[in-house]
Amino acid sequence: MPMRMTGLMSGMDTESVIKELVAVRQKKVDTAKKAQTKLEWKQDAWKSLNTKLKNLQSKYVNNLRFSTAYAKLKTNVSDSSKASVITGENATASVQNLKITQLAKTAYFTGADMSKIHDGEKFTALSKISEVLGDSADFSGGDVKFNIKVAAGTDKERVEEITINENSTISDVLNEIKSKTGLNASFDEKTQRFFISAKESGAEGNLAIEASDENTDASNSILKALGLVDNGTNVTTYVPGQNAEIYLNDAKFENNTNVFEINGLTITALDKTEGEGITLTTQQDTDGIYDLIKNFFKEYNSIINEMDKLYNAEKAKDMEPLTDEEKEDMSDSEVEKWEQKIKDQLLRRDDTLYSVADGLKSIFAKGVEVDGKTMYLSEFGINTLGYFLSPENQKNAYHIDGDPDDENTSGNADKLKSAIANDPDKVINFFTSIFNNMYKKMNDLSSSVEGTRSFGTFYNDKKMKTEYDSYKGKIKDLEKALADYEDKWYKKFSKMETAMAKLQSNTSAVTSMLGQ
Repeated sequence: MPMRMTGLMSGMDTESVIKELVAVRQKKVDTAKKAQTKLEWKQDAWKSLNTKLKNLQSKYVNNLRFSTAYAKLKTNVSDSSKASVITGENATASVQNLKITQLAKTAYFTGADMSKIHDGEKFTALSKISEVLGDSADFSGGDVKFNIKVAAGTDKERVEEITINENSTISDVLNEIKSKTGLNASFDEKTQRFFISAKESGAEGNLAIEASDENTDASNSILKALGLVDNGTNVTTYVPGQNAEIYLNDAKFENNTNVFEINGLTITALDKTEGEGITLTTQQDTDGIYDLIKNFFKEYNSIINEMDKLYNAEKAKDMEPLTDEEKEDMSDSEVEKWEQKIKDQLLRRDDTLYSVADGLKSIFAKGVEVDGKTMYLSEFGINTLGYFLSPENQKNAYHIDGDPDDENTSGNADKLKSAIANDPDKVINFFTSIFNNMYKKMNDLSSSVEGTRSFGTFYNDKKMKTEYDSYKGKIKDLEKALADYEDKWYKKFSKMETAMAKLQSNTSAVTSMLGQ
């Protein structure tokens, strides 16, 4: 915008005068911007609500209309200190006997204390083997080797040669052991010991350390010097690896770990059993069915309460979004409070909101037929609190009798759990029917409408976007008209100033000629 020099000759505050002259047109621009802002906030409110509705639909409604969602089994273990069990989808209801006769172990070798072997001398991972051997070092025959048997004593046994030369360090030996055998290997400088172990439990992790057939004496000398074999006074220790062994219904199973996957059950052996063993009882998971229903209503209540609150909100009288100039006269917290009051009532008495909320409420108000009988939620102890007992905007929330987490109904008899325990099929039939109805209703409420609503959306997203975009063009036109109108007045005042300047100049000239 060019710099405007006004009021120099007239002494008038032309900026203020022009501001008053264009005020009406400025108000039109501000009104359009405020309307666009309110529409944007309304879009945001619906986007948030729409996400919650779609999550409810995908997380619960889409699944709970199928009986397989409720077909959950749970396995109880008569002695949980002996075994734990995870029940998979392929498990079947049963009572089984389990005996645990052997737990899996990992092969673990602990070397002798090298400082005792070498009269208190300490070594590090960077110490050379020739330094460890001292005067007894003999590499005159070339490299010296020793063997490590992997999976020792099994049909998968293999022998790996570890090669040492006069420049090899303890670290080099460790690296070669790890790379060739696949075992864990380390040297602890504090205890001056080698530690070698299998990476997995089971008999196939067994290992053995032996001198090589080549340069046997030199090989033995190195093994003794490194504490990898007993030297008579300083003992190495070795815990052999072993497989876990269990008997399920007298059938033997063996595994290299303590975890067994058998016929839909994942059994983890924790300790050996005695005598007749322990009992695994796999049956309908009544708690699981209860939790599915309870968790659904917890999420449903949160959404329906929010929708009621938005619909019943008090009208924010004479409150509109603020212009930048208006915000300058307020603190940040005041601006935030002002805007929040407007946002809270944007969906007040919204027709679409009413249709969606009423559609959801209608599903639970109706009964469904189970085995030729019409049944209702109330028969399972699921009810609203009633008009007078319910807090504001929570009159359509459902409560489960006997729910320990609900202070309003925790003291009531738990009809839902009793029904699940006594006749789970009836409960499942009822809820699959009611959720199937809800699935259809939500699909209807979120079906695509040309020019108004996209597929899977519960509000008029297309219509709102069109309206929002139309404001962009309208505001642009209004701002151009305002600028043109403003420029017109600046030009008029500029001409006036120019004329006054000429008049003053002419007057001065005449006065000068008259000698005044």
